[in-house]
Order: sequence, then structure tokens, then C-alpha cells
Amino acid sequence: MDGRCIRLSQRGGLLHYSGSDEPFVRHYLALDLDLDRLLAAIDRDPVIEAAIDRSRGLRVLRQPLFECLLSFLCATNTNIPAVQSRVEAIAGVWGEPAVGDENVRAFPSSTALRHATEDDFRACRLGYRAPYARSAVTAICSDPSWEGELSAVPHDEARARLMALPGIGPKAADCILLYALGHLDAFPIDVWIRRILARHYLPDLDTGTLSPSRYEAARSFGRDRFGAHAGYAQVYLFNARDLLCRD
Repeated sequence: MDGRCIRLSQRGGLLHYSGSDEPFVRHYLALDLDLDRLLAAIDRDPVIEAAIDRSRGLRVLRQPLFECLLSFLCATNTNIPAVQSRVEAIAGVWGEPAVGDENVRAFPSSTALRHATEDDFRACRLGYRAPYARSAVTAICSDPSWEGELSAVPHDEARARLMALPGIGPKAADCILLYALGHLDAFPIDVWIRRILARHYLPDLDTGTLSPSRYEAARSFGRDRFGAHAGYAQVYLFNARDLLCRD
């Protein structure tokens, strides 16, 4: 993280860390948020109440924008171990040794990937995603102000700019808004959130393909129902998917 190897552990009610300072850890883990107040604001029905009870204490990390974006480019139509493998492969080729542990490679910056080719990305097991990664790196490197501007514009404009990048669809854009840009009202719809919404809120969502219009309707429902911190509702619902989708 930020070129450093940071180690975290929890013992009882205390968080122990090494490799960084307290302000960075507090920011990255969003420890400055009043979580009890936030959860009270989204606790609007028995379904989300059960999800909160299951995972109380869960927070949304504040991830670096470029790392988050490229990670979600690696994440389309796949599983978490495969995403982890691709991210580690990219870091292994282009990342610098992390401060604090030279056996760990930090995730590379967009500049470090400037000359990476599609074949280079394919060698990192990105497959059909390789052209998307190449295009994203090219677009970001060609505009040094891209990250700063994206961080400053409103939700809808930031979403549109993200979706203008090849390979970034609505779900990936919503995830990047939530995890990297601090838009806590973002409400990504994945297969599990769709199932939860269909079972408990929107029965009509259970049938047919999730077309763009149906995705937007589901996303809008989540944002309207849970408000300014809908993203936290999404994370808690997802983390309780085994409970909420139990037969």
C-alpha cells in the first residue's frame, strides 16, 4: 500500500500495525467514520438489520484509485482467486520492492505500466482483458490530471468518465466509485446483490438477464432506499449473502 508493506493484526479490541503511521492507517481503514451512526442511518428494515448484526464493524477501505481500477478490470467474469493471481502477476513484473519487505512487490503506478503491451498483460493471465488494461493505462498516462479531476467531480460525472474507459461497465464503475473515490452512495449490483434484492425487495429482478436498464433500476433502488451510505448497505448485504439467500 503506497509502496509500503503494512502489517495489521487485531488483539482483543486493539489494532496493531507496523510499516506505516497512525494517520495513514486510520484513513485507509476509514476509522475516522462514526460507524455506529452510519449503520443506524442504513438500518431501515429487518433484512439490512440482520446483515448489520452479522458483520457489525465491517468498513469500506479507501483504496488507491489506479490500483482499484486495474483490479476491477481484472475482475470481470471471474472469481477472487483469479483476480488475486492477476494482480500479483502485474505487481511481480512491474512493481517495486515494498518498503519494509523486499520480498513483497508494491502495485505499480500507471507510469510504471506505460510501456506494457497487450501481450505483456496477457502473460499476466488477463486474457481478453489485456486490451482494456492497455487502453486504460494509455488514457490515464496521457492525461496527468485524470486522477485528480476524477476525484473532484460529482458522482454521475465520475461514473460516466469511468465507463468511457474500455472494459469498465456499470458494476465496475460503481465499485471504483465506492472503494476508491469515496462515493459511499454507490450501490454496485453483482450476482449476489441481485439475488438478495430479488428475494427480499424486488421480486421481478429474479427472472431474465440483468439488462442495462434493469441494472440501473436495481442500483437506483439501493441508493434510494439506503441513502447517502448505500454503499455500506451493499457491503453488509453482500457479506451476509449466505444468511440472506438461505433456502
